[in-house]
Amino acid sequence: MTHKFKRDSDSGLILVNIEIDKRFELKMILDTGATNTTIDSNAMYLLGYDLKDNIGTVEIETANGIIETEVFEINTFASLGLTKKKFQIQVYDFLAHGIFSDYNGLLGLDFLEGTKFCIDTREDTITLS
Repeated sequence: MTHKFKRDSDSGLILVNIEIDKRFELKMILDTGATNTTIDSNAMYLLGYDLKDNIGTVEIETANGIIETEVFEINTFASLGLTKKKFQIQVYDFLAHGIFSDYNGLLGLDFLEGTKFCIDTREDTITLS
């Protein structure tokens, strides 16, 4: 499966669309340096998720130090033609920590687990097999 992606004209970041529970679509950055997929808590709230319904918390190490995030299990999480059932994501309040952006989170390597993928920056495509 080969999918086109857009790049942010200023930063060069790879932007992909994701779909949650076959109802909600968000724009995220594909971050091959991120171990886990992380979504802004404000986006989750606006989608109607109760932030108290997390299944736990976890501490993660970031470039700015160790932070605590909530963990949610999403029934169906899809992007790039790949769908994961019962996919666990981390939720973090971007706004409260001074992160202002046009994207709603980071699509991490955990989503691509078990696939072979190639990112072609000349053609702006991602191929999954």
